[in-house]
Amino acid sequence: MENNIPFFTDDTIVFGLLMLALGFVFYTESRPSGFWHKFYKIIPGLFMAYMVPALLTTVGLIAPEWTSTNDAGELTEHSSNLYFVSSRFLLPAALVLMTLSIDLKAVFNLGWKALIMFFTGTIGIVIGGPIALFIISLFKPDLIATTGPDAVWRGLSTLAGSWIGGGANQTAMLEIYAYNQAEYAKMVFVDIFVANVWMAILLIGIGKRNRINKWLKADTSSIEALKEKVSTFANKVKRNPSLTDIMIILAIAFGTVSIAHLCSNFMAPYFEDIVAGIDNATTKNIFTFLGSKFFWMISISTIIAILLSFTKARNYEGAGASKFGSVFIYVLVATIGMKMDLTSIFDEPVLILIGLIWMGIHAGLLIFIAKIIKAPYFFLAVGSQANVGGAASAPIVASAFHPSLATVGVLLAVFGYAIGTVAAIACTILMELISVS
Repeated sequence: MENNIPFFTDDTIVFGLLMLALGFVFYTESRPSGFWHKFYKIIPGLFMAYMVPALLTTVGLIAPEWTSTNDAGELTEHSSNLYFVSSRFLLPAALVLMTLSIDLKAVFNLGWKALIMFFTGTIGIVIGGPIALFIISLFKPDLIATTGPDAVWRGLSTLAGSWIGGGANQTAMLEIYAYNQAEYAKMVFVDIFVANVWMAILLIGIGKRNRINKWLKADTSSIEALKEKVSTFANKVKRNPSLTDIMIILAIAFGTVSIAHLCSNFMAPYFEDIVAGIDNATTKNIFTFLGSKFFWMISISTIIAILLSFTKARNYEGAGASKFGSVFIYVLVATIGMKMDLTSIFDEPVLILIGLIWMGIHAGLLIFIAKIIKAPYFFLAVGSQANVGGAASAPIVASAFHPSLATVGVLLAVFGYAIGTVAAIACTILMELISVS
């Protein structure tokens, strides 16, 4: 393997570049007139916060991971820790600060359409894989000819686990179907590339949500009512934040994160042992996500934040709590964008094409059902990301509509963790049937 070392490898420098990129996006987006004013009427700022780091990766200035060889020809793998830090520390902190002022009753008043769109997204993934595999096999029959651990359908099963649940479900599928782990990196690559492309499309759609909702003939009254409640409350308690306010806001956020990490360090191994003791292999793998520290960290952070929303802590929304949360979300978005190399589509074209068709079926079904039930674009976008992106990106998309809606993304993503392995198994059975028929 050849060296693929980026120009900047020091995370301190890379983080500074990402912050400069975000500063550039916010500065240009704030221009009241001229080119940038017209540009951001078409392209939302959140998309640019994602795309500028992707461009930095594409041109080789930065990279999420890379390899190098020493004089003896030995291969060494390196990676940036920025995404890990952002997803494990800043994401839960953002969820806490964005949930402080939530009106839980108003969230539940969003109604059944949110769940319908979530499960539609799940069904789209379940049927999308087999259909995509079948379509490509018509033009490339040797793709499904491989049997044993190298069989493509086994590898694609890990995508189904990831796109319905998350990393724990993806790992469960890898174990269940015993895919050749030497080839697993290809599937991880397709997962990252296709999921990020779809997220980028959703972010662009957010900027056009009014036109989309009009075409869908969607009733957005419940969403607007929730946003109005939160905004009214924020205006009611609004004040110029003092240093004390800012320190307490950070204490609430990262204090909660520390508790969540502490609890997850105990709960994940505890449930992992319980799941390991289950005799039935299928049942065991269904509940694999309970052994994920990330699952418990996100869930506990959200639960604590919801509890705090019933206390005086919610008044810190008036001092800008959700704005700090938004800062953390944007940093996370930048680190996600950093994982995207736009030239990588040429590395595994057939697998990428399967992934794109698969995601297209998922998207098409969501649009079809949204049109029928007149669901707002918010439900379509968040329902999709709760499946495809999980708890790491569903809150990002939700908060792009309004910070108070981030909790909705988390709650739906938890459903994804719960049903991820079962639904992925159903998808894999169908892909196996396509391959052996």
